[in-house]
Amino acid sequence: MAISLSNFLFAICPLLSLISAGTVTHDFEVSWIYANPDGSQNRPVMGINGQWPIPTITATKGDRIIVNLKNSLGNESTSLHFHGLYMNGSTHMDGPIGVTQCEIPPGSSFTYNFTVNLIDQPGTYWYHSHQRGQYPDGLRAPLIVHDTDSPHKNLYDEEIVLSFSDWYHDLMNPLLAQFLSIANPSGAEPVPDSSLLNETRDLSVKVEPGKTYLVRMVNMGAFAAQYVWFEDHTMQIVEVDGIYTEPTDADMIYMTVAQRYSVLITTKNTSDANFAFVGSMDQDLFDTVPEGLNPNVTGWLVYNDANEKPAPKELQAFDPFDDYTLVPQDKEEIYDHVDQQITLDMKMDNLDDGENYAFFNDITYVAPKVPTLYTALSTGANATNPVIYGANTNQFILAENQVVEIVLNNDDPGKHPFHLHGHAFQVVYRSEEEAGFYDPNNHTAFPSTPMRRDTILVRPNGNIVLRFRSDNPGIWLFHCHIEWHVASGLIATIIESPLSLQSQLDGRIPANHLQACADAGTPTAGNAAGNTKDVFDLSGENTSPGTLPAGFEAKGIVALVFSCIAAFLGMAVISWYGLSEIKK
Repeated sequence: MAISLSNFLFAICPLLSLISAGTVTHDFEVSWIYANPDGSQNRPVMGINGQWPIPTITATKGDRIIVNLKNSLGNESTSLHFHGLYMNGSTHMDGPIGVTQCEIPPGSSFTYNFTVNLIDQPGTYWYHSHQRGQYPDGLRAPLIVHDTDSPHKNLYDEEIVLSFSDWYHDLMNPLLAQFLSIANPSGAEPVPDSSLLNETRDLSVKVEPGKTYLVRMVNMGAFAAQYVWFEDHTMQIVEVDGIYTEPTDADMIYMTVAQRYSVLITTKNTSDANFAFVGSMDQDLFDTVPEGLNPNVTGWLVYNDANEKPAPKELQAFDPFDDYTLVPQDKEEIYDHVDQQITLDMKMDNLDDGENYAFFNDITYVAPKVPTLYTALSTGANATNPVIYGANTNQFILAENQVVEIVLNNDDPGKHPFHLHGHAFQVVYRSEEEAGFYDPNNHTAFPSTPMRRDTILVRPNGNIVLRFRSDNPGIWLFHCHIEWHVASGLIATIIESPLSLQSQLDGRIPANHLQACADAGTPTAGNAAGNTKDVFDLSGENTSPGTLPAGFEAKGIVALVFSCIAAFLGMAVISWYGLSEIKK
């Protein structure tokens, strides 16, 4: 009988972890505090244990990580997602609300308890809230998994961790209300007010001459990709998204939100000068660029505190390294046989409430009443029927241990970074801009050893082809990682081997997880509508607004909105005049 790699690892990891692994425990209380990271505006942020920035989680592969989370925000529910970790055998610890868990309401507690994959999970990750629109308010930090067997461990002397992020002066809830509004029918995303390095600006990084540093970089932003470069220093890429690569030189990288890079940087042999390094937001993503916006954040490799920190040199153009050309260190060959293909045609469009939404295959994601995991666990043999998961979850059922291909066609003039939970994927193909939909009979040759990662950019009106093996039973999201687009519905749900999942998690959902559901009033059994008697009866499920009449476009919505406003003002004037006292 064949056994999948994930099931094999799930079986032996507890035994192997007894040999060498430790336990990393954090007691986190999330609450509001104030911070002013860019020096321009003091605002509330989500801190942990009264501190912000929140702490980096550090572990070694094979370790057990336990996070005891208490929600003391008072006015918002929350959750945590450990971005990039595969969560083998622990999909219920993945974190997305309405998917693998209920929300954690104010005053409730929740424990995340999982083991970092001992075989293939070292690298650079991060953790963040997976509640709607929340992590840009501060609930985000790096997560580093060390590897005593790293193929690059003898190539560097020390490590440096750098986070890049965009920053908004306003809280996310009011910004979301403005973004998802009839007054914004074109779906123009709010533009960040600034960008940050390690949640601050003007960062100094102390270095010594003649050393090599492993620089771990994470883009923890909500929206903006970053061009990153170190003046007069070459980066040698050795890891992306937790996947070791053949060392490859680069002068500049392009890092979308949620992507990670580890690079080796060797310092000069003298301490005569300090050198700037820069993160520059990709302004192509912005519908309009506000006057006075500074897209750059600058740090310095400081060799000598007594020397000046020079301003970065101006660039005439950006010329980043193409990550598509990277080769994994393990030389995993392309999956040359596809068992199941998922085609996702994405677009942005309006619905009949006038708001702009994001769609896969003409469906915009709406969270079900019952978290999808609990539907899969409570419906027996019917868990393999996609119907029970609802009309708006963009659900795809995967058989176990199959090669799955995702073809994504971007019918939108914007750039989008797509992330898959529970897996890394082979980047089999990525088109140029304006290439249109993928044509399997007309494309360049696939690489024999394609790059693997868990977050990848699709170019404007272009396409990507990704492949992975369904060897990790669970409920996994595939979504754009621009937080505005997550909120507008650019999400698909991967339901992987649901019957194996039932056996794997039988009786394993912790009591405090179920208590959080009870505290939030969220049902934990039945179909997407919460129906336990007839799982094919979806009456009362959460659905999206209706479609617009044919030919009705954004400019028509704008005209209608202002016509309605003018009409109401006119009626108000008439009413006021009619009710006023008549004078002789």
